[in-house]
Amino acid sequence: MTAARDWVAGARPRTLPAAVSPVLAGTGVAAYAGAWDDASDVWWRALLALVVSLALQVGVNYANDYSDGVRGTDDARVGPMRLVGSGAATPGAVKRAAFLAFGVAALAGLVLAATTAWWLLAVGAVSVLAAWYYTGGSRPYGYLGLGEVMVFVFFGLVAVLGTTYVQTQTWEPAALWAAVGIGALACAILVVNNLRDIPTDTAVGKRTLAVVLGDRSTRLLYAALVAVAAVAVVGVAAVTTWCALVGLLFLVLAAPGLRTVLGGTTGPGLIPVLQHTGTAELAWAALVAGALVVCG
Repeated sequence: MTAARDWVAGARPRTLPAAVSPVLAGTGVAAYAGAWDDASDVWWRALLALVVSLALQVGVNYANDYSDGVRGTDDARVGPMRLVGSGAATPGAVKRAAFLAFGVAALAGLVLAATTAWWLLAVGAVSVLAAWYYTGGSRPYGYLGLGEVMVFVFFGLVAVLGTTYVQTQTWEPAALWAAVGIGALACAILVVNNLRDIPTDTAVGKRTLAVVLGDRSTRLLYAALVAVAAVAVVGVAAVTTWCALVGLLFLVLAAPGLRTVLGGTTGPGLIPVLQHTGTAELAWAALVAGALVVCG
């Protein structure tokens, strides 16, 4: 019997800010656009968007655990515990947990589509397929250096733009800038994760972007993504209110991770950077959204 704490660990809580942040940022843009002005049906749309995002994040985490575990990729991990790789749970149980999470996301997404636009069902279906085939299937694209593309598209563009759209039913320029900023930091979480795993991924033939680029270039990529997130704050401010520049304070929380990555730390020493980056992403979203609400 797998302990509850193991299931919680397998859900990778340190990655969950990547699911909360896009909904927070997208909701801030929606509020600035007036969606919350005397609109009693907006709050539950934002809540459902959060359920979709969180369930997809948990689902992809369990799906990665399952797929990497059955391939043997996780047999010599230096990062946090994995359910299948450690033997804490059977592959079948982890696979069922992944599809249960995807089911929750699909149900919440169905309600959003029924009350907003039915084409959102197609977006949801593609999101679930992308989550599964990241490390699943015969040719997982996460093994081909495309994981960061998936994260930027689905946990940046799709998540932020989608959250704003279900509340406003309009396309807002600020949402695009917010999506770029959130997507860049979500990518940074994956980049540092894969930076840590370069030796073990290389040994098992998993060609992540970090493996392809190499250690030094991956560290520079991490720094570049943080810089892109800072530029995106300015972009949001330029099309909304200059109050949004308060979002640049996320750099205070990003600084420890930057120092660690650029300082050459390897292996388990990079694990805290996951939390630093996730916290910085959440701060980016909270500060920008707060500014849009207060100054809107």
